[in-house]
Amino acid sequence: MPDPLDLVHLRTLVTIADCGGFHRAAAALRVSQSTVSQHVRLLERRLKEPLVERAGRGVRFTAPGEALLVEARRILAVHDESLRRLEVVTERVILVGCTEHAADQMLPQLLDAMRHGFPGRSVRFRIDRSTQLAQGVARGALDLAVVLAGAEPFGTPVAELPLHWYAAPQFTPPGDGTPWRVVAFEEPCGLRQRALQTLELAGEPADVIAESTSLDGVVAAVRAGLGVALLPSTGRAPAGLVALHQLPEVGTVGLHVAARRGIDPELERMACRVIEDFFATRAHLRSVA
Repeated sequence: MPDPLDLVHLRTLVTIADCGGFHRAAAALRVSQSTVSQHVRLLERRLKEPLVERAGRGVRFTAPGEALLVEARRILAVHDESLRRLEVVTERVILVGCTEHAADQMLPQLLDAMRHGFPGRSVRFRIDRSTQLAQGVARGALDLAVVLAGAEPFGTPVAELPLHWYAAPQFTPPGDGTPWRVVAFEEPCGLRQRALQTLELAGEPADVIAESTSLDGVVAAVRAGLGVALLPSTGRAPAGLVALHQLPEVGTVGLHVAARRGIDPELERMACRVIEDFFATRAHLRSVA
């Protein structure tokens, strides 16, 4: 049996046709333009045919692309109609993703607001890295996700988190040109790239001494004294770590709310409002402390 076509990729193709190009399709789908291009490449690889060609500032579908477009519209029409018939069941659960960096402090307030705003519907959370959560929203596997802004951010900005270097209290900075030992997330990771670029621009040699797929893994390695890590702050240092001030400042990273295509607009607005209020309250408390 041949491999099935991906519904998300087919929807991307239809959106390119409806919007007239990759850039507009990315905006309509709330994903990056590189994600749109990747979806087309995967379809072309699957069918072993070119599907879309550049035509001046726009795009043109090839003959195989036009044929696939017709089939894609039929497949998606049947799929979407099935979802509408099942809506009574699926709409009872709200699926929310949240980056590990903000989950422990922010989720209780978000959960409480959603329970009051949407009585009769349960809320289920997924805690993961921002890259995985963004992909989940693009696929429609998550309704909402609170993610760190990447190189090509999407979604609604709700806060700016300061970035700090952290180390174990017993950590001894290197000297005499010895590289800084860096603990980082596995690729792809925007924070890892910013950490290494910042050190390079400052003339500080660095080596990634340990890496992990999770925040817990990164913090554990730093707590053990293996190296330093660049992490966003939501108000307090991770347990067992201290801020390190010898390294150059990095600035902030945006926190965004990403919503799947077709979500109830009120649900998206509520999530944005709750998170904005959460960080505004914390900023006010710090200013009067």
